[in-house]
Amino acid sequence: MNSQTPHFTSLTAVCLLFFSSVALAQVTDYPPQSLITTRDEMRTEFDSVPCKNGDRLTAVKALFEKMGAKPEEIVVEKVKGVENVIIRKASANGSAEKIVIGAHYDKTPDGCGAIDNWTGVVAVAHVYRTVKDLPLKKNVIFAAFGQEEKGLVGSSGMAEAIKKEQLAEYCAMINIDSLGIGAPQTLDNISSEKLIDFTAALAEKINVPFARSRFDNARSDSASFIKKNIPAVTIHALNGNWTKILHSSNDETSRINHDSVYMGYRISLALLLRVDMADCQSFREEKWEWKK
Repeated sequence: MNSQTPHFTSLTAVCLLFFSSVALAQVTDYPPQSLITTRDEMRTEFDSVPCKNGDRLTAVKALFEKMGAKPEEIVVEKVKGVENVIIRKASANGSAEKIVIGAHYDKTPDGCGAIDNWTGVVAVAHVYRTVKDLPLKKNVIFAAFGQEEKGLVGSSGMAEAIKKEQLAEYCAMINIDSLGIGAPQTLDNISSEKLIDFTAALAEKINVPFARSRFDNARSDSASFIKKNIPAVTIHALNGNWTKILHSSNDETSRINHDSVYMGYRISLALLLRVDMADCQSFREEKWEWKK
């Protein structure tokens, strides 16, 4: 991790500020509070984490069914020999505009992959649970990508399959990768500037400390969509100790800070709802280049 990566000395203080914030009501009045997952509900998703890659796809499908998806709504799409788990929620008004929200479900050979990236899968699944019956203005594609760890294979296959004439319909892509250690942040070197600014403004509105971070040479599934000029942002929740946990035998359930995961879910949910209400072209960049 380079010097530009923020270090949160007290995640507990950040959590207290977040959960006690009166301003949070400005976001949680829609959807109704009854639809929003609680911290305790989300914590139970980590009672049994699939620690073998061969078990992950089945576990993802089971998780989405638990969140209320019908089996026929859960589609496994094969691209480049990789299986992505996809659920499509149609817009309430017939709009062709789309938002993608996703997380990779595969893991490296070492460790259980609890943080990287079962936390992301759980967050996406609970966002789905919260909004699945809401009349959203845009179509939402919920995605669990395969083989991110082998070169963003699943997400790049999905992005590359989008036809040129359909690109303008894709308003934004929200990627969740590795919650559970620190406070949520955006990863600047694989995120679109306008979406970073939008996330920062939203974090300020709900009184959540916001940080812009960058990990040199880091890649995640947002990059696949940015290459197609689709605005995208990666949300993570790492801190200065991440190199001792990710891609190692230390990536176990016992390492998860559940408040960190919950904040990641809440910010991602708020971001999805705000993007749904925004002009689809709000986040489009004239030109995007890899940030060195």
